[in-house]
Amino acid sequence: MSIPAAAVEGLLRELAPQVLGVLVRRHGGSFDACEDAVQDALLAAAVQWPADGVPESPLAWLVTVAGRRLIDGVRSEAARRRREEAIALATPQSALLAPAADAADPGADDSLALLFLCCHPALSVPSRIALTLRAVGGLTTAQIAAAFLVPEATMGQRISRAKQTLKAAGGGLALPEGESGAERLREVRHVLYLIFNEGYTASGGEELTAPRLAAEAIRLTRLLPRLTPGDAETAGLLALMLLTDARRAARTGPFGELVPLEEQDRARWDGELIAEGLELLASALPSGRAGPFQVQAAIAAVHSEAGTAQATDWPQILALYDLLLRFDANPVVALNRAVAVAVVHGPAAGLALLDDLATDKRLTRHHRLLATRAHLLARQGTAPEAAAHVYREAASRTPSAPERRYLTDRAHRVLDEA
Repeated sequence: MSIPAAAVEGLLRELAPQVLGVLVRRHGGSFDACEDAVQDALLAAAVQWPADGVPESPLAWLVTVAGRRLIDGVRSEAARRRREEAIALATPQSALLAPAADAADPGADDSLALLFLCCHPALSVPSRIALTLRAVGGLTTAQIAAAFLVPEATMGQRISRAKQTLKAAGGGLALPEGESGAERLREVRHVLYLIFNEGYTASGGEELTAPRLAAEAIRLTRLLPRLTPGDAETAGLLALMLLTDARRAARTGPFGELVPLEEQDRARWDGELIAEGLELLASALPSGRAGPFQVQAAIAAVHSEAGTAQATDWPQILALYDLLLRFDANPVVALNRAVAVAVVHGPAAGLALLDDLATDKRLTRHHRLLATRAHLLARQGTAPEAAAHVYREAASRTPSAPERRYLTDRAHRVLDEA
């Protein structure tokens, strides 16, 4: 019986880390070869299952196919005879011939261990993101490359280098503990946050969002409470993602155009995601020391609880940004705080803060600084030509087509309304 390809894709993403974990444990930690074999098995399943139906034990099917591809791959490379011998010795003879259907333990899920391995400190942040999406998220190299607007070959090289770095570092599936574990957990949260951000607002291209990335970040973040069920900052990160993603449907108009927060139809916000996010945040805040993700989630909650843009409690948002700056004094947070200052104390106060931020090399030529300046100039109403000019300059600097169209349109509207 055939089933929809989308349903198969979701199942494969869920099973991918479990299959990889079985192979890595069974074959002595050869992560790079195991990961390649798993990708082959996932591709085979993506082709066969929609037409033939999902096997009775899909995990065992994938483990069997991936195991055979792994062994075939090792045997075909004369230069890797030593590894072939190691794999052959570590693998039962029955598994070399035809693994039993129940050879894989469905209860043994190494997703969390793989997630931590992919965020190994030896890897760069872009490599952690790419390897996480491929090894734990089950996305193909082509899908990851498309999401980040780079050639497939480039992304393939990045993933290959990351796997070789892991091999050299000797990273294993054991979950880190103590201070090492706490630091790695912070790195994992940071990687998932970056993946979500790229999915919620794509850094470039024709689409404003990349929903696949946002959904994958949320799915993977839901795994973390298995390891740290009482961790308030992990709950804060998940709450932030849910409360933010709840607005996604309202962020674009019928032709894909960007709709700013104050103009969004709040009836299109996802009430279930908002309710879950608010519940998570309410349970997280009293349970431990506040952290940056909890504060960001609290800001998102204030927006979510306002029935209209005009009803938003901006003084509370400003107070939360003041607190957030103590945790994370980066220029983007300061830029967002300047917007809150402008709403509470007037555009002139916000513009004064932007003058200070313009000296920060990380923001000097960034389109978001220019777009914010143009917005506040327009709100002042005293220099429409200047506002239009800055809007156009911001439009010329963003790699996102929807943002470019929005900023260009704003430049025209400012002049028309003058």
